[in-house]
Amino acid sequence: MISAAMGTHPNADVRAAKDLGNALRRVGYDETAITDLLGEDAYASGPEEVPVHERRLPDTHLANVVRLLFLNLAVPRDAVARALGERGVEALAATGLTHVDGDRVSPRSRMLPMGELLLAADSYSKGRNDPADYVAAYTPTTHVCDSLTPRRRVQRALDVGTGSGAHAVLAAGHARSVVATDVNERALAYTRLNATLNGFDNVECRAGSLFEPVEGETFDLITCNAPYVVSPERRWTYRDAGGEADEVSEHVVRECARHLADGGFATMLVSWVARGEDDADDRVLGWVEQTGCDAWILVDSEADALDHAAMWNTHLDDEPSAYARALGEWVGYLDRLGVGKVTDGAVVLHRREGKILPIRVDTIDEETLEDAAEQVERAFAARARLAALKRQTDLLDERLSLASAVRLEQELEPGRRPTAAVVLAEGTNSVVETTLEGLEVVAALDGGVRLRDAVKIAARRLDASDTAALERRALTIARELLELGALEIR
Repeated sequence: MISAAMGTHPNADVRAAKDLGNALRRVGYDETAITDLLGEDAYASGPEEVPVHERRLPDTHLANVVRLLFLNLAVPRDAVARALGERGVEALAATGLTHVDGDRVSPRSRMLPMGELLLAADSYSKGRNDPADYVAAYTPTTHVCDSLTPRRRVQRALDVGTGSGAHAVLAAGHARSVVATDVNERALAYTRLNATLNGFDNVECRAGSLFEPVEGETFDLITCNAPYVVSPERRWTYRDAGGEADEVSEHVVRECARHLADGGFATMLVSWVARGEDDADDRVLGWVEQTGCDAWILVDSEADALDHAAMWNTHLDDEPSAYARALGEWVGYLDRLGVGKVTDGAVVLHRREGKILPIRVDTIDEETLEDAAEQVERAFAARARLAALKRQTDLLDERLSLASAVRLEQELEPGRRPTAAVVLAEGTNSVVETTLEGLEVVAALDGGVRLRDAVKIAARRLDASDTAALERRALTIARELLELGALEIR
């Protein structure tokens, strides 16, 4: 039986959090251990899978910690003490993550190891019965924001709508100081605990809505995974944006830019609405055009009004009448606003001196997205270098090299023209369509040669006589890969 109480406030007891972190690391409670024990889908599974997962676990100290903190099952006190020591049991109680009642330890929160971090948050979602101040763990949207955030060392970082504090704690590892804001006091309590649990004392929590607690301040890095869902409801602090349509997302883009210091980056998740396909990205393009920053828009998902409503009401799947009412309310709300399409995605801003670069729009897939921190920085740097070239053909004299792993793919089908693509094998995992000639040029760039020389190498391999046409193809594929951060200019 899952035993987890929501509505409690965790306690960032410094000594207890330190003791608990040390005990969990000693027993080997980390992401790799959990996936080894429960399978690659462990983090994506819900409470309905707990009985299956529990049966997979052996009778070991580590498995008992997984039962308690990952699966949120009550565990005998003596088993927890053998795994974490008496100080570990005392620390679990002192931080408020568990309740110790006689010979049983019952979970009040869930602890997810993510990379090198330990992140506490509320237990498995109970759907429509979640309290308004429910604090979600490391979610798919957390993963998207994390993956697209540059990790250069900075003086000041800001995490807006911090939730469990995941982005604040991540920033604490490469920022001198971090400010985390949220209207949810329980979220701030988790953020304080998670910072302390991971050994950081440079995270300051401030209560308030979005950017209100930092008025007049600027930061070198801003992350924002605040509530952005276009919704007629105000049910959950972590989900529903408030305002009308995408007003909150527009506010976030504008305020991120206003609080961004020179040279700084901001990564935020937002939604934007449109009447249909013809004006799908007009609103977000309009927002970023006014920021005075270079911008990269990365589209994650697109949905019509009904699909959008269905996606955000899956917690009602087992209640057909309530589900139908919710669909009607959401679709009616969007219809009244003239919204036929809702898009979710990320906006990355970079403030720098010089002429603002054209806005780039690409797509990402949260299921294949990996750490793209360095790729994002390379992409913005490359775009600035390209803009500084006097003529497009000047790129032929630049030394280029592959900056990330790529796959060169071609497909041959009888009776059809061959197709070719360069696939980024890490980061955004983007796919760039090209030609067989383009693949040869990219292959010749390995090692850092002038693009003009890569064209000559490709021409010899292809036995091509029209080098002018090959140069044009080379310029096209090289610029695209530079702007995606897969190539860099030496």
